[in-house]
Amino acid sequence: MDLSFSPQEQAFRAEVRSFVESAIPDDIRRKTQTGEALTKDEYVAWQRALNGRGWMAPGWPVEFGGTGWTVVQRHIFEEELALGWAPRQIPFGVSMVAPVIIHFGNAAQKAHYLPRILDSTDWWCQGYSEPGSGSDLASLSTRAVRDGDHYVVSGAKTWITLAQFANMIFCLVRTDPAAKKQEGISFLLIDMTSPGVSVRPIVTIDGGREINEVFFDEVRVPVENLVGREGQGWTAAKFLLEYERNGTAGVAGSGQLLDRLKAFAAHQRSGATTLLEQPDFAQKVASVEIELTALSYAQLRALAAESAGSSPGPESSFIKITGTEIQQKITELMLEAAAYGGLAPSNGSAAWYFNFRKVSIYAGSNEIQRNIIAKRILGL
Repeated sequence: MDLSFSPQEQAFRAEVRSFVESAIPDDIRRKTQTGEALTKDEYVAWQRALNGRGWMAPGWPVEFGGTGWTVVQRHIFEEELALGWAPRQIPFGVSMVAPVIIHFGNAAQKAHYLPRILDSTDWWCQGYSEPGSGSDLASLSTRAVRDGDHYVVSGAKTWITLAQFANMIFCLVRTDPAAKKQEGISFLLIDMTSPGVSVRPIVTIDGGREINEVFFDEVRVPVENLVGREGQGWTAAKFLLEYERNGTAGVAGSGQLLDRLKAFAAHQRSGATTLLEQPDFAQKVASVEIELTALSYAQLRALAAESAGSSPGPESSFIKITGTEIQQKITELMLEAAAYGGLAPSNGSAAWYFNFRKVSIYAGSNEIQRNIIAKRILGL
């Protein structure tokens, strides 16, 4: 993205770049470049390096550990992380449950959970989707029955990313089965080490074990782990999803992948010309690059609103749709480039291609996002 940066912003970029270059071990950077799975310890090591610098939670209010950066600084930070092949920051704690706790939680919850997110004491995962409740999330059936000073939770969640690493899960649960679907849902924080919690991996098409099923068999959860009021879970869920959809746009990461695609295509030859010089392929790359530049400006506007104290709003649906479609287009072109001239896809393109098929589904499928835009923005 072509922006004019002040001398102070250029100095900030140099500071971030120097940190990224020095803080990421070579083996972790190599795994990130090739799309290999990182271990929990590798993720935590990177997150603790960020926290040690005070850069773990740029979007948080300063009083809870945020950086107080400007919108442009946050843009520069994300861009430099991507350019330096930093491991992705796992969003479930810092970017998803933390805003809910800050906005809806009580003082005790903020004091307990937020520092543990910053220093990676707690690894969070997200318990929304169920075997029978995906896009129609309000139909969820996982039950939480009040029993004195506990809720007793029974049910199952599915497609739970990195649950095998997690010691905490934030869940939508049904606390009032007689109420209207949305009004009977509550937002509960559950310790994954509690008796009755079990995790079963789901092997993905690329052979990965990133996602899981999580089962709750009469799990006892303290009432103080309820965030907000009982029955307020749907409001908290919508609030959280706006942050999640902004994050799934992956603007900085797409720029990283696009640069990799262009460099790779520039070395794929057929006779005297490279693939990047082929008019048809060059047009596809240019089209994606134009879309990504436009999306960058849209995300900057969203960050500006967030910095001013607003939640992302329904505009996050547009950002999510466009960002995920761009990610898929780039990985499709990476696969095309790898196969050019009959070559095997040895540049990590196959793994990225398969993995990025899911981005238009999670955080609410793109079809659902179009419905949100039609209702909340266009008033249809």
